[in-house]
Amino acid sequence: MVQKYQSPVRVYKYPFELVMAAYEKRFPTCPEIPVFLGSEILQESKSDDGAVHIVERSCKLNVDAPRLLKKMAGVEYVFFIQKNTVNWKERTLLIEARNETFANRVVVLERCSYSVHPENEEWTCFEQSASLDIKSFFGFESTVEKIAMKQYTANIKRGKEVIEHYLKELISQGITFVPRWTPPPVSSQKDKRAPPVGCDPGTVPAEFCTPGATKEQPGGSCPAAELASPDADKLDADYIERYLGQLTPMQESCLIRLRQWLQEMHKGKIPKDEHILRFLRARDFNIDKAREMLCQSLTWRKQYQVDYILQTWRPPPLLEEYYTGGWHYQDKDGRPLYILRLGQMDTKGLVKAVGEESLLRHVLSINEEGQKRCEENTNLFGRPITSWTCLVDLEGLNMRHLWRPGVKALLRIIEVVEDNYPETLGRLLIVRAPRVFPVLWTLVSPFINENTRQKFLIYSGNNYQGAGGLVDYLDKDVIPDFLGGDCVCNVPEGGLVPKALYQTDEEPENSDHIRLWTETIYHSANVLKGAPHEGSHVTRWPGFYVLQWKMHSPLPCSGTSLPRVDDVLASLQVSSHKCKLMYYFEVLASKDFRGSMSSLESCNSGFSQLSGATTSSNQSQSSSLISR
Repeated sequence: MVQKYQSPVRVYKYPFELVMAAYEKRFPTCPEIPVFLGSEILQESKSDDGAVHIVERSCKLNVDAPRLLKKMAGVEYVFFIQKNTVNWKERTLLIEARNETFANRVVVLERCSYSVHPENEEWTCFEQSASLDIKSFFGFESTVEKIAMKQYTANIKRGKEVIEHYLKELISQGITFVPRWTPPPVSSQKDKRAPPVGCDPGTVPAEFCTPGATKEQPGGSCPAAELASPDADKLDADYIERYLGQLTPMQESCLIRLRQWLQEMHKGKIPKDEHILRFLRARDFNIDKAREMLCQSLTWRKQYQVDYILQTWRPPPLLEEYYTGGWHYQDKDGRPLYILRLGQMDTKGLVKAVGEESLLRHVLSINEEGQKRCEENTNLFGRPITSWTCLVDLEGLNMRHLWRPGVKALLRIIEVVEDNYPETLGRLLIVRAPRVFPVLWTLVSPFINENTRQKFLIYSGNNYQGAGGLVDYLDKDVIPDFLGGDCVCNVPEGGLVPKALYQTDEEPENSDHIRLWTETIYHSANVLKGAPHEGSHVTRWPGFYVLQWKMHSPLPCSGTSLPRVDDVLASLQVSSHKCKLMYYFEVLASKDFRGSMSSLESCNSGFSQLSGATTSSNQSQSSSLISR
């Protein structure tokens, strides 16, 4: 398997020419990088005007590998071939490296580039990517892969530090500004001038060096507005550290690669970086598993229009009065704090009064609000806040809460949240757990991810007070009054829902403002026998478009082919003159259509990749129409 690495964009707050002067100080040897033992120039060339300079070197490395493995391989050092192409006119440096030692057994390819920052020409960007493919290595393939990646990732951060070290050294020597390249006059192309005093002859063209120049260098920390935007094509290393937190080089690489895959393949809204990162963490940064989980969640979000839930969802007054949960300041780490007085909640009454669907939608709105508050606290405290804390008070919990339909609703809510909001819970504090709690815990704990369970802290009785209790996680002026604190908490106290407010058996399924499926991307229509269902769509721009649609069929499909519309309608209308169907339509620009021209010509085609994933589990049929 090929191991790949992609670094974020690292920014040096110095001009390109000065960074190049610092970079060249790494050769022929670099004490700042102990594994780099030396280099030798194999060949060198320049363009006639001096704008392009190409140098190919052989680099000697001391790999930190077990002595036994080195002895078996018969080598003490590893040699790489490095080709550097600097373009002074375009202000770019491209570095391409490949291993020369064991080239028939191991293939290491590295590509690095320095270029001018797109928004500040006085800054320089650095990007790095690499791949490792171990074909065979005396039966030690797995060991070599681990050693290589460990060595590689350890040197990534060190590489930036080395450049910054030599930049400071240049400035201490009085070299603070290097003029940009300009085309030389024709008569001067043969002019051989010695470099001025104070300029390293092997650093940059001698005529570029200006010792003692006093041009002010950009410096200091990069404000948030100047960091790479989360919506940009590339991620900035400073942005990652400021808004997403400390990541290892390989974790950074996983985030960037999954983000790039979404930009190339996903035909919908690209989630925010912190959202992508949660799914990577939930799958231990396994890109394939994280991508599968994330894509399923994005399909779910689109189907149920979850992105708009904070704008569209308004809980029924009864839910606002009897649902005993609410947001309450933040914990000591700056995480938003949510308080749930579960022991005071009449779960049976709420399920019977508002229905399971309404409770689920309310919990989804809480999770969406939690993500929004995390973003706000990240900006407020100046450090990444990516999860929240939940304080659950179980005083009053009894056998009434173990009502089977209520537990079933709770398990469904846990399943939906686990699948679509991974790594959003930073800590769960459970206080005043009664004797009946182990029974409830036995029922629900198997449905909770192991990583999530490790974040649970459970206190029975009154042992949540004092050292080792809530004061370790919450400031005293934030602890609610009902837990002995001084802070007045506005979370509803709950109580029993009056039975008079219970819905009848027929009502829950007919409440359109509660049912989730009525708020999805699907549409419903009553179709009379012999009468077509008509509709129209206005496109934003002139051109060729593909209209795709799918219709649900409650009947099993025979064989592998999809049924025709007439056959489905006929089967539905055997005992009635009309039927009700659900359908989904999508209008695509022709360039986004993923079918074939032959399928268009025959008026039969498959859905686009996105819509196909959205309805992959539904029995359906499709048709296509080109319109202008």
